[in-house]
Amino acid sequence: QVQVVESGGGLVQPGGSLRLSCAASGSILSAYVAAWYRQVPGKQRELVAIITSGDSTKYADSVKGRFTISRHAAKNTVYLEMNSLKPEDTAVYYCNVISGRSYWGQGTQVTVSS
Repeated sequence: QVQVVESGGGLVQPGGSLRLSCAASGSILSAYVAAWYRQVPGKQRELVAIITSGDSTKYADSVKGRFTISRHAAKNTVYLEMNSLKPEDTAVYYCNVISGRSYWGQGTQVTVSS
């Protein structure tokens, strides 16, 4: 079993930055895929960024050049650095870890507003 806990969300002004963290614990494989998704009420959850076990990364077009996904392997932690935030980035952000099976965290709210 793997536990996934997100943190780092909050309220930020347009143009600001936030860093989300996703800590995975439990029976996690040394090689795992991790991704950040986001969801707003009434809409489907959408993929924001993904990092593979080989540290390759991919991003949604809407966040390319502004968001960066990375991992700290020793801490089993994945980060999402978000810069130049826009009001349309407002959502609940979820971390997904694939380690044999898929595990989700509870989500962290990000609100971009003046």
